[in-house]
Amino acid sequence: MPEAHFLIGDRAYASRWFRKTLADRGIAACIPPHPSHKIQDCYDKTLYRQRHKLENLFARLKDWRRIHTRYDRCADIFLATITLAAIFLFWA
Repeated sequence: MPEAHFLIGDRAYASRWFRKTLADRGIAACIPPHPSHKIQDCYDKTLYRQRHKLENLFARLKDWRRIHTRYDRCADIFLATITLAAIFLFWA
């Protein structure tokens, strides 16, 4: 398994124990603080914007019915379908 250097998450993962677990593993958390928390942790806003781009990619891929319903049970064919969809989406 490749080592992670950052974890980009949403406010649902802003708990103290989760941040501590990440820090124990040497992973920097890029999670915006929850508004109701007394201690507001800092996060890299530029890095957090990349999460939005990745979510948009998955949203566009899920427009393909074959991908979001996972008709292809074989992992190789599923990866090929995602590759084809990505090429088609970003070609235009």
